[in-house]
Amino acid sequence: MSHLLDTHALVWWLTGAPLLSKTATTIIADPQTDVFVSAVSAFEIANKVRIGKWHEAAVLADDFEAIIEGERFSPLSINQHHAVMAGLLPGDHRDPFDRLLASQARSESLTLVTSDDAFSTFSVATVW
Repeated sequence: MSHLLDTHALVWWLTGAPLLSKTATTIIADPQTDVFVSAVSAFEIANKVRIGKWHEAAVLADDFEAIIEGERFSPLSINQHHAVMAGLLPGDHRDPFDRLLASQARSESLTLVTSDDAFSTFSVATVW
């Protein structure tokens, strides 16, 4: 099975924060699982570091690509279909990062690893 990491799940994994569920940890650690990391997460991390909202992620922003590659994660770019679909997703949830991640998960048939209940608005498969 293939999974897409929500940004907080990615940061918690990479920083060793004890906030990941046992299920999420097992999925991410399993070498048989295809784990994807979106360019959306790179942007979200860098943006939040820049505005001072996510200090603990600063080390990740400095060498994001190498860190992702070192973890055996596959990068997932944003394409025009993802962008249009994100804009057209129903619901009032306004977080553009979440909308793009939901769009990518749906478009690419990925299960989103997240603890965020907001994704239920988008009818995307999730696991936590």
